Amino acid sequence: MQRVAIHGRKIKSESLPCVQAILNDLAGRNVQLFVSESFKVCNDSQFDLTRYTTYPNQLKAGAVDCLLSIGGDGTLLDAVLHVGRTQTPILGVNTGRLGFLATTSEGKIREALDCLFSGQFTLDQRALISLNAPVSHFKDQDFAMNEFAILRKETSSMIVIKCFVDGEYLNTYWADGLMVSTPTGSTGYSLSCGGPIMMPDARCFIITPVSPHNLNIRPIVIPDHHTLSFEVDSRETSLLISLDSRSVTVSHDLTFSVTKADFTVPLIKLPENTFLKTLRTKLGWGYDRRN
Repeated sequence: MQRVAIHGRKIKSESLPCVQAILNDLAGRNVQLFVSESFKVCNDSQFDLTRYTTYPNQLKAGAVDCLLSIGGDGTLLDAVLHVGRTQTPILGVNTGRLGFLATTSEGKIREALDCLFSGQFTLDQRALISLNAPVSHFKDQDFAMNEFAILRKETSSMIVIKCFVDGEYLNTYWADGLMVSTPTGSTGYSLSCGGPIMMPDARCFIITPVSPHNLNIRPIVIPDHHTLSFEVDSRETSLLISLDSRSVTVSHDLTFSVTKADFTVPLIKLPENTFLKTLRTKLGWGYDRRN
């Protein structure tokens, strides 16, 4: 590890010592350090960042050996956009709240960096979802690690969404919206809407309605080699489509399809950070007194 990048948003006061410890540790290892423009702008007054080179928000292949995402899961999803297809590994340092993706806690940062620089880690290749539409609404970043969603916009009226699997009609959803999530996204927005939790290496999509009016509708799991397409009917002339935390307003008469992206993003997994351990910790599983 000779070239390391750091991305983050505004660092809260209680996490300042952790971030300073990261900067000091990396300086002691004589690595070439890069910081994202947003990290520098938000935190230049809290740390001496003038000596570090900023990198553009889309890294080139081979520009750095790894990227440290400092924050919560939302920050790590930003980092996914920065690395894109470059296969740059990402280590998530959790200074946020839940942290299903950013699993390295502040108290374990020194051990994490020791593992990182000694090669004691594996790469967890996470699948992404790719959006196909007549017009590219997200420029060249029509992909997401968590989910694609179609949502109503500023109205009390439901929207009607027809869903097709490889062109074959599946169902019509009367709802506030509909999302298609990856296994990684199963612990995100989909989970809050009643979707199932999937192991990260499961090869599937999860179709989850948002507040459906059809009482017999349930989430469904589809193998990810299928193409899912959608037609929307709405009383309003516009609606929202989103890829993770990014959303745009579009005309209600557009059609969309999603497929599995043709590339993955590697997340750095340290020896003690397993998905099952994260589930137990974050969801409080196994703490029943009967256990």
